[in-house]
Amino acid sequence: MPGGAERILKRRIGSVRNTKKITRAMELIAATRVARAQARARAARPYAEQLTGVIEDLAASGADVSHPLLRQPEQIQNVAFIVCAGDRGLAGAYNSAVIRSAEREIQALRAQGGDYRIIGVGKKVGDYFKFRGFDIEAEYTGFTDNPTYENAREIARHIRELFDAGEVDQVELIYTEFISVGTQNAVVRRFLPLESTQTIAEAGGGDATALAGFSFEPSPEGVLEDLLPRYVEARLFAALLDAAASEHANRQRAMKAATENAEELIVKLSRIMNRARQEAITTEIMEIVSGAESLAAGADDDVLPNASTFELAE
Repeated sequence: MPGGAERILKRRIGSVRNTKKITRAMELIAATRVARAQARARAARPYAEQLTGVIEDLAASGADVSHPLLRQPEQIQNVAFIVCAGDRGLAGAYNSAVIRSAEREIQALRAQGGDYRIIGVGKKVGDYFKFRGFDIEAEYTGFTDNPTYENAREIARHIRELFDAGEVDQVELIYTEFISVGTQNAVVRRFLPLESTQTIAEAGGGDATALAGFSFEPSPEGVLEDLLPRYVEARLFAALLDAAASEHANRQRAMKAATENAEELIVKLSRIMNRARQEAITTEIMEIVSGAESLAAGADDDVLPNASTFELAE
């Protein structure tokens, strides 16, 4: 039995060591991808800043349009939720934090008698809500760890169609905001309708008044009307990049914790195996000693009768 237990422990230790190698490799890969995702987010920032800057100039020049994306509903009854999670697991609480935030928002809307549309970004979103009987308007999968601008454009086009047609009164964007490698927060942001152009300009933080002398062709209103859809796409792309960086950061931490747990488990199992080996050795020694004592006692019993017989014979 001790030998059998030792073999089982050896197999478990070998299995945990193999798992540790995998989690360590995944941790290093995630760390590399976090850096790349941060670099992509920084590279995309000037485009969004330039868009906001142009809107600032247009707002300063007095441009104002009646664009569908600026339509403010009188009553919010139908809400679309863009839920950005991941295609894969093994990322700690990354997926569950976003999905639970979305579920709370949906349940609160339903409690008020409203209707919802779920736009799922990432396989985990569809899996979760379908299993619980929620309706899914659309699913976008296969790119969550490395989104492109075309992915954002495709999703934004679908959202604009719903909003322009009046099928939804408001669009909420739920994703994980990347603050640093150690800090990410699941946030809920209003996506549509857009704020007024003046509010967008003020949020940009630039000095629009100083640039109000620029002229725009064909007209400030025409330029603004073309820019607002691009602004929506840029906002969504920034959120997707944030979500991707957050996913990699969460996976890095989760795999680091798994590697450390594997090390602790190897140490614990090694101690148990050593204890079992010592017990097996002790048992074997005791069996040898007991056998030797039995042999010695048997030898004494054989000698004593023979001596008595010789004495009687004399």
